[in-house]
Amino acid sequence: MTDVEGLQEGRLLQAGERYDGEFDVSAFSKILIVDDTVYKGGAMTEARETIESLDLPAETYYGAVYVDEGSERFVDTYAQTLPFPRVFEWNMMHHDFLNDACVDLDGILCRDPTPTENDDGANYRDFLTTVRPKCVPSVSIGRIVTCRLERYREETAAWLDEHGIEYDELVMMQYPNKAARVAAGDHAEYKADVYQSTDAKLFIESSHNQARKIARRTSKPVYSKERNVMLQQGYLHRVTREGRASIKAVQSNPVRYVNQLRSDPVDFLKRASSVFL
Repeated sequence: MTDVEGLQEGRLLQAGERYDGEFDVSAFSKILIVDDTVYKGGAMTEARETIESLDLPAETYYGAVYVDEGSERFVDTYAQTLPFPRVFEWNMMHHDFLNDACVDLDGILCRDPTPTENDDGANYRDFLTTVRPKCVPSVSIGRIVTCRLERYREETAAWLDEHGIEYDELVMMQYPNKAARVAAGDHAEYKADVYQSTDAKLFIESSHNQARKIARRTSKPVYSKERNVMLQQGYLHRVTREGRASIKAVQSNPVRYVNQLRSDPVDFLKRASSVFL
């Protein structure tokens, strides 16, 4: 395996202990050039022109994991047609799409504080100023939506600036202290309301539980970092449909389900919860 430049220079991307990392391209009868995604075909066309200029003796094929509708013509083989707009986990935090997104802070841009750090006092302020970033996006974020309190805006903004994380807006909770925020218990609802009030096209959330609630409340796409899944209309419709079907099934034969619960409560709860996950 190599890249286009490596093919030109006769070297592999990485060499094992018993291989010196060089190869003779004439020893191969077939070569496959693979890209992750093809949108307008520019990168694949450029690669094709480069490969053809080498006048290689091998049969050369071109492929991609994902292609846009109408871009199939640029490759010989592909795994799936995936229309735009789209975003992939490997470039989500480095794509212009992030300009139109709402992004959670703790759990996405940095880790969550530990219980000791989350004391709403000196330990928490130290966490806010010294925590290392998990991810530094290479493009500007539309809105950072965090459950951090407004009273910590100065520390949060300074930390974002220190690590070169650019954004258009920083939205924070308005409760006077942690106790009031915990008592309110509306983290997902708050994030959903912010998301719904904007023209943002995606919410990137660290907690799967909150991601589910945001998706249900807004009917807009939400990416769950915890589960690495995109929750969108198909998911919402499936949850609603399967939830209703399960309720009808229980109502039609309640004794059967009571007996199942008694015989193996752990398995019963696993199967019941799977409908809503």
